[in-house]
Amino acid sequence: MTLPEGAAGWPPPALDAAGPFAAPLVTLSWVLFAVGVAVFAVVLVVLGLAVFGPRRWRQRLGRERLVWIGGFAFPVVVLSALLVYGLALTGRLSDDPAPDEMRVRVTGEMWWWRVAYLDATGREILQDANEVHIPTGQPVVFELLSADVIHSFWVPQLGGKKDMIPGRRNILRLQADRPGVYGGQCAEYCGGPHALMGLVVVAHDPAEFEAWRARQTQPAPSASGRGAEVFAASGCGACHTIRGTAANGLAGPDLTHVGSRRTLGAGVLPNNQGTLAGWVSDSQAIKPGNRMPAYPVLRGEDLRALAAYLESLK
Repeated sequence: MTLPEGAAGWPPPALDAAGPFAAPLVTLSWVLFAVGVAVFAVVLVVLGLAVFGPRRWRQRLGRERLVWIGGFAFPVVVLSALLVYGLALTGRLSDDPAPDEMRVRVTGEMWWWRVAYLDATGREILQDANEVHIPTGQPVVFELLSADVIHSFWVPQLGGKKDMIPGRRNILRLQADRPGVYGGQCAEYCGGPHALMGLVVVAHDPAEFEAWRARQTQPAPSASGRGAEVFAASGCGACHTIRGTAANGLAGPDLTHVGSRRTLGAGVLPNNQGTLAGWVSDSQAIKPGNRMPAYPVLRGEDLRALAAYLESLK
């Protein structure tokens, strides 16, 4: 099976920074690699002198002095320097939001991402799932929450990873300098299909982003026919919302514009009519342990009609 870009199972490049909040982390990573190699080399040299060097060197070093210098003083100095350097390099990533900064709330759930776009007062103006859209060239503040267990939000090309802890709100800034689709992943084991909990961040030119947001704030296009009837009769509205219809469930992802998303199941499948039908029919065979029940009772023609209806929600 070929997975879509940014899907779980295709880890994005962690050292290919595409924004100013990822670049310091790439620098820090290379510094840590270099210091690790240097420390390893120093340890080899000291041990070599202590074991195989001239007798005067071995006597001068001594076992106790070797332990104190190599086992205590040297690690304290190196690790303290790295700690100060790392904090100075990444200090801006968790500052409180400024009034003019774009804000997105991402809530980790078993095993998908609830995405809400907020206004300057923190009021939710739009909800989506499993993908985040941002404008290029400006920082975006992510408010990270968890609805159940500890998750971890990580889009390595745009920034560092941050844990999502029940009962707490953590802050992370991301910025994309160029348009593109950037893959992300839950980076903290959260049980079940944790490895299949992916997401994408889509960066647009600012004008394209405003056009996208204007489309997304609209209710779902009016629809009638067999697909909408199957959706209502199967009880899908008890878990899912489609704005502009009677479906107002909150347990699952908002489906108002599900047809415009790139993936299904938090990055497991590309989004098209065939995969929509397969997901509705038996999502447990695709992503075992997810919270959506299978619907094997749906007849083929009803399943196709339902998938066509969902695909039309753009």
